[in-house]
Amino acid sequence: MAGQGQRVVKPDHVFDRGAEWAGLASFAVRAVPRAMLGVVSGRRRMGKTYLLRALCEQLGGFYFGATAATEGESLRQLGAALAGHAGSRVPFSFATWDDAVSYLFDLAAPDRGGAPLLVVLDEFPYLAKAAPELPSLIQREMDRYQAEPSRMRLLLCGSAMSVMGGLLASTAPLRGRAQLELIVQPFGYRSAAEFWGVADSPELAARLHAVLGGTPAYRRQFLAEDVPESLDDFDDWLCRTVLSPLSPLFREARYLLAEEADIRDTALYHSVLAAVAEGNATRGGIAGYIGRKAVDISHPLNVLEDSRLLEREADVFRAGKSHYRITEPLINFYEAVMRPAWARLEIGQAREVWAQSAERFAAQVAGPHFEAVCREYLLGPGGALLGGSLGRVGSGIVVDPAARKQIQIDAAVVEGGSGGGRASVALLGEAKWGTVMGLNHLERLARARDLLTERGMDTGGCALACFSAAGFSDALRARAERGDVLLLGLRELYG
Repeated sequence: MAGQGQRVVKPDHVFDRGAEWAGLASFAVRAVPRAMLGVVSGRRRMGKTYLLRALCEQLGGFYFGATAATEGESLRQLGAALAGHAGSRVPFSFATWDDAVSYLFDLAAPDRGGAPLLVVLDEFPYLAKAAPELPSLIQREMDRYQAEPSRMRLLLCGSAMSVMGGLLASTAPLRGRAQLELIVQPFGYRSAAEFWGVADSPELAARLHAVLGGTPAYRRQFLAEDVPESLDDFDDWLCRTVLSPLSPLFREARYLLAEEADIRDTALYHSVLAAVAEGNATRGGIAGYIGRKAVDISHPLNVLEDSRLLEREADVFRAGKSHYRITEPLINFYEAVMRPAWARLEIGQAREVWAQSAERFAAQVAGPHFEAVCREYLLGPGGALLGGSLGRVGSGIVVDPAARKQIQIDAAVVEGGSGGGRASVALLGEAKWGTVMGLNHLERLARARDLLTERGMDTGGCALACFSAAGFSDALRARAERGDVLLLGLRELYG
């Protein structure tokens, strides 16, 4: 059991998560004589519970995982968990949450020990739904133990992103009371490849990540370590797992949407997501696809953003313009490939459906996902290519008025002007999943750079980059030898 101020070593069985572990451990053992509150959130299956349980085991803390239950049943479950933690054969009994919260904070009284006491209330939205007064009761105790000494280190954790995000927002009772706010994200694409044991095959890793992303629970809990053995095994693996009605992953995309507390009409939300998966990424395009007015879809768009299932990305070249992107790969795969053929998949025709989905998978799943991976690369390991630039990484459209067309830039690094200086462009990139890139792609990037120069942006240090999962033509490779273009394939992205 770690003491106050002691370094807490991350167990070997906790993969990656170094930054998250360090933040949680620092919070849990911080040597201050006051109660401290932390909020941990993240979409389901990210490993939050696994991480927090490991921390409690290391520190001898108290962990309670709530379930969907009535107020009375939740209090009984908490009493039983506390009795087990204390070694009592008789469950503790609480008449109200007022009593329960007071008891938890009493456990952290200085006269009961010297080290901070870690208390984790997991799936907190279940508790707050059954007892809406719970955040206010915690606020009262937190305020009380700012003036009085306390060893309490309370972590509230949950997967309902809209609920957890609201705990510290606006006029919420716990606003301004937290010393830690941690969102547990999916593994990055490189970490995901290592987690699945496919880092030595970038081609397989890229396809796997395009379908399942960086969600750790899918390998261990859902698939019981069923991992594609090679790139040749990917199609068979997909048909026996994600596309099989016998697999837990088959309906997972539907469950992810249904589990969000603020989502009622799931059909409308699926239609919105399907519109984005089909390439209708603007508000107007989404509204037109589902047959609604743009103003009528504001609420579902906001809810999907709050749930972190949809992300609005601003155009880095056109102020006020933006597009939407599905953040959960499995949902995008479901909307693009599975939902249109759901009836056939349900009767076991996975191989037939997948055989006819190659074009759809490339255009609506792998292609857009590859573009996002290229931007992630520039934010991380690819930063060394930018000569120290810390500009904004994104995508956008450069309008070519003379040719009356638009040039899509899949990956760009732009620095805003400051102190009267001009905005500058550090990199312009194009990404292709299934196309061998040639000189025509480089010429398009060069044309975009010229147009941005004409608009007054500083492009003197702008690099041009071609990202391709399919390779590059001999002519483009020869051009790259001159040093004025970067060629980045899957091997480079996965390092």
